Formats: sequence, C-alpha cells, structure tokens
Amino acid sequence: MLTLALVTLVLHGLLAGLFYAFSMSVVPGLNAVEPAQAEAAMRGVNRKILNPWLFVVFLGSPVAALVAGLLADGAAATWFLAAAGVSFAGSFLVTAALNVPMNNALEAGTISWQDYSRRWTAWNTVRAAASVVSLALTGAGLAAL
Repeated sequence: MLTLALVTLVLHGLLAGLFYAFSMSVVPGLNAVEPAQAEAAMRGVNRKILNPWLFVVFLGSPVAALVAGLLADGAAATWFLAAAGVSFAGSFLVTAALNVPMNNALEAGTISWQDYSRRWTAWNTVRAAASVVSLALTGAGLAAL
C-alpha cells in the first residue's frame, strides 16, 4: 500500500508540475512572439505531448488515487478517494471538455491565438490548481496510512 501511495503522490506531482509550467511559462512565452509563430509552436507541442509518458501520468493519477482509496482503510481511504475525485473532475474532465477541443480548434485554424491563449490558459490553470489539490489530498492520505 505504501508503494501505491507514493506512486500516486509522484503522479499527481508530475501532473501538477506539467500544468503549472504551461500556465506560468510556456504559454506566456508563446504570447511574446508573433501569433502565427505561437500557433505553429503550440500545434507542435500539442502533437508531441500525446505520448505514453503523458498518458501514464494523466490517466494514472486519478486511477492510482482511486485504487489507493479502495485499498486503504479509514481516513486514508477518504483522502485518496477525494484526490481521485478532484483529479478526475478538475483535470480529466476539464481536459476532455475544454482544453482538447480548443487544441483541436487551434489545429484546424478555427480559433485565433489571442482567444485560444487566454481561454486555454485559464482552463489549464484550473487543471493545475486541481492537480495541486489532488497532490495535497494524496499527501494527506499517505500521512494517514
């Protein structure tokens, strides 16, 4: 159980860091160049980020927390299950419902960089915050073991 809890903590930390880096540096950096360059760069990022490492972290975070919650007892179970719920709602659902459709619109050329950047970063920051909360909840679950 301890190993699973630690893996869950690391997965949430990686996901929080990924989302944080995009909101705090990647997109602001792209905003500093011409919109056509920013769009091209972000399209490249969106293509390359779809890889097995992302899927392990992105899908693994809520699943690991859920499994840890189902296997743990008492307060630890509650913390892990809460982490799974926040991760699923704040990261997975936001990604599927908002960020991915915006990525698809950018790829198709149906959204301007200005509109994309502002909206995408706002929702990405929600994902970052949810991932940080999930990380903290996971830490609480680990401490309660």
